[in-house]
Amino acid sequence: MRVETILLALPALAAAQQQIPLMDQLKDLYAQATDAVSSLIPGAAKPSSAPYASMPSVSVPNPIDAGASVIADAAVQRLTLENHKTLLVPGSATANPGLEEWMVFVTGGNKTCFGLCRHAETEWNKSTALVASSRNAPHLAMLDCETDPVLCNAWALGPPSLIHMFLPQPLPDQTTPATTVRSIPLNRTSVTAEEITAIHTEEKYKQSEPYEGLWHPFDGPLAKTGVNIPLGWAIWGFSQVPSWMIMVGVSFFSRSIM
Repeated sequence: MRVETILLALPALAAAQQQIPLMDQLKDLYAQATDAVSSLIPGAAKPSSAPYASMPSVSVPNPIDAGASVIADAAVQRLTLENHKTLLVPGSATANPGLEEWMVFVTGGNKTCFGLCRHAETEWNKSTALVASSRNAPHLAMLDCETDPVLCNAWALGPPSLIHMFLPQPLPDQTTPATTVRSIPLNRTSVTAEEITAIHTEEKYKQSEPYEGLWHPFDGPLAKTGVNIPLGWAIWGFSQVPSWMIMVGVSFFSRSIM
């Protein structure tokens, strides 16, 4: 009698099984699988049986970007107002051909780059491993105008950009030849790690003319006289004054003249 009842109930069960949505079946399978895993791992928390829509989304960082950032921190030196005179020194006597190549990435934050340097900084991080492992690899450094605005102002730098330098070794008479400096602007939205790498590996820096103007960080008139750093402080201090205060000062000054 029981067997006949079961046989008679099979068609009804099959029809009911067809009415169960596919998602409900997947949920049951997921619950069974997680129960099995939890039983194998002591102390593992059993996940909730709530619908998938209620499960919180987890933001997983890009492993390539994270790895590139770690490599960049190891290969790139931080250039600051305090260490730039000891870090960027002329090439040693054993340097061949008597020049030391430097690539300095200039970046910024919300105040100095309007928050638009993140893409260029990510691509720079990716390029550092390629540049550092290339033939005759240059020295790598990064200057953040957000944390070192005085040095950026003293050298008239704007992020994002790349400063390519050849620092020469002193001559036998202790005179120092001219330092070759090129300022290469980087596109905030479209620059790639390959383009940054090619500046060294394919000598793309030669497409930019060397800078020999007033703001040259080593051989310019401001640097030679030591005025560039005080001027950088002055520009930074002026940028900290609120615009409304400047307008009030201009108004008082114009009234006193009239």
